Amino acid sequence: MEITTIIVVALAVLVGLSLGLLGGGGSILVVPLLTYIGGLDPKEAIATSLFVVGATSLVSLFGHARKGNVQWRTGLIFGAAGMVGAFLGGLAGGYIPGTVLMVAFAIMMIATAGAMIKGRKDRDGQSNDHHHPLWRILLDGLVVGAATGLVGAGGGFLVVPALVLLAGLPMTAAVGTSLLVIAMKSFAGLGGYLTSVSLDWPLVAAVTAAAIAGSFVGIRLTSVVPEKALRRGFGFFVLIMGAFVLSQELPFPAAPIILGIVVVLAAAAAICAFGFRERCPLRTPQPAAASVA
Repeated sequence: MEITTIIVVALAVLVGLSLGLLGGGGSILVVPLLTYIGGLDPKEAIATSLFVVGATSLVSLFGHARKGNVQWRTGLIFGAAGMVGAFLGGLAGGYIPGTVLMVAFAIMMIATAGAMIKGRKDRDGQSNDHHHPLWRILLDGLVVGAATGLVGAGGGFLVVPALVLLAGLPMTAAVGTSLLVIAMKSFAGLGGYLTSVSLDWPLVAAVTAAAIAGSFVGIRLTSVVPEKALRRGFGFFVLIMGAFVLSQELPFPAAPIILGIVVVLAAAAAICAFGFRERCPLRTPQPAAASVA
């Protein structure tokens, strides 16, 4: 086994760790890992990430199902629409230049980072009153699935909010159900890519095994590591990684300009989030304390 393969497999543990701790973020790590360290073609890296994230999500799904956190009917409806979009996205991705795919992936990384840094209001234990018609849920699943299939990203960080807002699920059920949706979309997107891309299956198996092992560690750490602080810190990391990918793919002088802008914005966001805690719009609003009679 080559040294680069050993490094890729070792770092793949972080992919599973992210999925176990955050319920998402796997493809955000695995695509740059396989492209810039493993030396894979972007299309092959995206296809591999779809398998790795799909298999890891499927394994994690069983743990959530035992706790009753999976809404199977909602997940299957949303996932079925997502599978159609993911297959079409993966089919199209096989014919799009690798540079275009990586730029789109970097944009997805930066958008995901913004959502992670801002955070989300915890509606755990509460159902959402704003239920949308079935066609809207199917349409959203189709669009989210297409994004996942095309660039191999946009899993949990798009699915969880969609399940909360469109299907009215409480947060715990949305996180568990999202794993079912992510697995369905990932394997459908992989099917689209396999029409034009071949994979190194021994490498795929090794990376997947490492990611699954990391997910078990991540699940055990959820009771130790503060989720909000971890998500926000990981968001800044993803933001920098997105800027790095853009710097590698875009020509001069666009690359250093964009990289500089992202670094400045990240610094400003960090100062806002941690220096002006109560007035910063990036911080998740805290529920008002109940008054004591």
